Amino acid sequence: MTEPRSFLTGIFHAALSSVSAEKTLPPHLPQAPKGRTLVLGAGKAAAAMAKTTEAHWRGKIGGLVVTRYKHELPTQKIEVMQSGHPMPDDNGEKAARRMLKLAGGLGAEDLLLCLMSGGASALLSCPAEGLSMNDLRAVNKSLLSCGAPIDEMNCVRKHLSAISGGRLARAAGKAKIVTLIISDVPGDDPAVVGSGPTVADPTTLENAKAVIRKYALSVPKAVSAHLEKAASESVKPGDACLARAENILIARPQDALEAAAAYARQHGITPVILGHRIEGEAREVAKAMAGIAFQVAEHGQPALAPCVLLSGGETTVTLKGSGRGGRNAEFLLALAIAAQGHARISGIACDTDGIDGSEDNAGAIFLADTLARAKTAGLKPADHLANNDAYGFFEKLGDLIVTGPTRTNVNDFRAVVIT
Repeated sequence: MTEPRSFLTGIFHAALSSVSAEKTLPPHLPQAPKGRTLVLGAGKAAAAMAKTTEAHWRGKIGGLVVTRYKHELPTQKIEVMQSGHPMPDDNGEKAARRMLKLAGGLGAEDLLLCLMSGGASALLSCPAEGLSMNDLRAVNKSLLSCGAPIDEMNCVRKHLSAISGGRLARAAGKAKIVTLIISDVPGDDPAVVGSGPTVADPTTLENAKAVIRKYALSVPKAVSAHLEKAASESVKPGDACLARAENILIARPQDALEAAAAYARQHGITPVILGHRIEGEAREVAKAMAGIAFQVAEHGQPALAPCVLLSGGETTVTLKGSGRGGRNAEFLLALAIAAQGHARISGIACDTDGIDGSEDNAGAIFLADTLARAKTAGLKPADHLANNDAYGFFEKLGDLIVTGPTRTNVNDFRAVVIT
């Protein structure tokens, strides 16, 4: 095989390429309707999805999508707005309210083409009646730091929103709705991706309150009051507004793992896909991954070396320190510590959107000599991990992976290679 650094960066980029909007979206575009086609969308991939739609659509088209700052692309017919992520801002509310108004003008012969990808929950924040953006920001901040998985976070978000949880579909009336989805969530549930603006929500107000109790979240009084009102419930399966709605997954975390597996085979390395739904505290997942790597190195199980362990999903980080570092860098630092400088184990962990948490890196890479180089540089890995400062650790070693915005998002990608 090629040397580990080159192989690991190569396998990550192979995974990214397989789930780009340019590759995955065109085959799923619907036929043009008799009436108008309105494109609405949100997420980190929204600009790329809009640009690709424009390039392949036959007929008139227009609309609006919202994406994260610095994730925009030039378009001609579909307007691209930018808003805050992971913390929502006023631009997100403006975009959401404009979308609700545009959808409200559709008729039975019109098509609402909705382009959804991860990140839309924050980017398309629109407070329900009686709530403010400050209320949403407060709840969002608590959810991001408590260690809750994405489905629980979005359960709460949907019940505080004027557009999520199927409410955009309700605004579209009798129009046909086709939603094309790039999934970033374990299990690929369309109702969870971006909090499902055009998808029925099976969760309830009681579920949302249970999440708040589970993590002992302190929420504004207005939020507590809102969750006690029956009128705050989201759109449920079987609702008439969803009778003409279709949801199509065009890219999934599993697709990225399968592309990575193909890349590994091309390089003479056996791929072992461990799963695309791996969740839990990043450092605990890392310990488990290290255990599997040791089993390969020492006993040739579940595969003989050289092999690569591939996984996806969304780990979480319960913040206790004051350092910098997203969940992928934290996972990798914990993995490096657990691997104990083993000469045959190395790895990469990156967020496929190019942004690990709120930092400017996609993730990081660790090699067999990482701990030795850290010692020479005077770094103490355990101290950095305790302070949630994996970014600082890998930055000082020159081992951050920086891609810039990828304009796709199928969640985390992890590869651990055993030579």
